[in-house]
Amino acid sequence: MNIQETPLKDCFILESVIFKDNRGYFLESFNQKKFQELTGLNTVFVQDNESFSRYGVIRGLHFQKDEFQQSKLVRAVKGKVLDVVVDFRKDSDTFGQHFSVILDDENKKQLFVPKGFLHGFSVLSEEAILSYKCDQYYNPAAESGIRFDDPAFKIDWKIPEGKRIISEKDMALPGFK
Repeated sequence: MNIQETPLKDCFILESVIFKDNRGYFLESFNQKKFQELTGLNTVFVQDNESFSRYGVIRGLHFQKDEFQQSKLVRAVKGKVLDVVVDFRKDSDTFGQHFSVILDDENKKQLFVPKGFLHGFSVLSEEAILSYKCDQYYNPAAESGIRFDDPAFKIDWKIPEGKRIISEKDMALPGFK
């Protein structure tokens, strides 16, 4: 496993070593001991989630409030997504800044999203399956978010406006200010 730092503090890209041969491939998608050694973080994941979406779907920007904040490790099992995070930690030097990375079933990259970050993604392939580990159980009462198209962030979701598929719930999220 290799770790790349991103411009946002505590947010990392993980790259697994992939062993390929004529049968296919093998990779270790997560190793707690290596993760802790490489990042210095003692994150323990307690819940795995999976989502399926079609081209044009934009989900986000989501977070869990208060003691229910979640760190996540996100990867694309199938397809290609633009994964986006925004540092929402008021005491952070990178507060309000965003970062995006392509996660797909070819590059096998994963994004570690720390607690206190907004998270979202857009689907760039015909279909996509995202898998993500969380270090806190989901709590519907703590669910919140910021609109994906908030002008404070100027995020290019790589989906033309007429092709975007966004839930009513996400359209109703408040702005950043």
